[in-house]
Amino acid sequence: MKPKKHFETPDLFRARLDQILDHSHQLYVLANKIDWSVFDEVFGQSYDDKTGRPGCPTRLMVGLHYLKYAFNESDESVLDRFLENPYWQFFCGFEYFQHELPIDSSSMTRFRKRLGTGGAEKLFEQVIDTAKRGGHLTRSHLNKVNVDTTVQEKAIAFPTDARLYYKMREALVRAAESREIVLRQNYRRLAKRALSKQGHYSHAKQYRRARRETKRLKTMLGRVYRDILRKINNPDEPLAELLKRAEKLLLQEKNDSHKLYSVHAPEVECIAKGKVHKRYEFGNKVGLVTTSRDNWIVGVQAFHDNPFDGHTLPACLSETKRYTGWQPAEAYVDRGYRGHAVDPKETLVHIVDRRHMKRKTRAIRYWFKRRSAIEPVFGHLKSDHRMSRNYLKGRDGDQINAVMCACGYNLRKLLAVFFLPEKIWQLVQRLAAIYLSFLGISTSNLHFSYN
Repeated sequence: MKPKKHFETPDLFRARLDQILDHSHQLYVLANKIDWSVFDEVFGQSYDDKTGRPGCPTRLMVGLHYLKYAFNESDESVLDRFLENPYWQFFCGFEYFQHELPIDSSSMTRFRKRLGTGGAEKLFEQVIDTAKRGGHLTRSHLNKVNVDTTVQEKAIAFPTDARLYYKMREALVRAAESREIVLRQNYRRLAKRALSKQGHYSHAKQYRRARRETKRLKTMLGRVYRDILRKINNPDEPLAELLKRAEKLLLQEKNDSHKLYSVHAPEVECIAKGKVHKRYEFGNKVGLVTTSRDNWIVGVQAFHDNPFDGHTLPACLSETKRYTGWQPAEAYVDRGYRGHAVDPKETLVHIVDRRHMKRKTRAIRYWFKRRSAIEPVFGHLKSDHRMSRNYLKGRDGDQINAVMCACGYNLRKLLAVFFLPEKIWQLVQRLAAIYLSFLGISTSNLHFSYN
């Protein structure tokens, strides 16, 4: 059923949160700036009107996801901090301080499944609209934008042949046992010993022996795979997909394209970005659009099959127009975007080339240098907003995680916008007190107010 309207019974013996909290606190201000009614209208359509248990309050679930990605928390830790922080409880729509967890952490996962990629994009649009309503993001910000791509790594172990063979055989054995398929042999004990030997031989640089154990693991996988094929004629869809992955793993060679790198996440790709400390990254590519002036994220999209950067540019710019309602006038990109197919009448694309920098005017050189401002945005997304490791499942999980990371980044910028004026006023107040004391005027009877 649809979530019920959040309502708390008035308590005469307890103070309301809005009576005890600081109204100038940035989270309190932000909670009153966001239009929460939009989420009830959008997400209410995904619930059944009559059957089932009523869903969790929409503002609670949306607020927890905002806080999770803004402060780099997991599903469990965001609830722990919610129970301790009254500002977080007010942000999620509660009127009185809560002493018990309102939901279980598994409810966060179920809400994300119901949310989907479209719902995550609605959350991002609302953050953009909040910045626009406050005048912090204007049309002039879209005159010049920076566009670049990064890699969003998936939560998988480094793919080695031996471990992949072992994991795939384990998955096939579990699937066969759950369907009561009697295998001739499951190789659990022998495969475990072979994997251990392979690791020890590789560590000792005895590569010939290590290759022998890897071949043994592949043989065990092939025997289990063929045994299942012989004993079942019409496998169900999950088993058929698992058998398809096993066949792909058995047939793939070292230099093949579109290889299988993970048993539980077959969508993972190997992307080489030329980094010295990390030659290969396993995940998917994410395109990002930021404003050159203030580094607001105005466009984000996850791409699969490792496309060429220039082919991602039209999609990134169209997403920016869909989120903000404004078409970027000029886009600054690196040399990886050569050969793009963007119409210059819509967006003028500048490809930064430092070899010809001296021929440009001073203004163009300034904006060329500002293109590199997108690089620290990637760093903040990965270190502070959960993009360094994507734990969400499937291709939809890649898009949801990328969009929610952008939500968290923009929310932190909004919090900084509300936080800065108060701190400036405190600094002015402190300087005024020092100046008056220097003049010999007593400041004990003076009172400053910030409105």
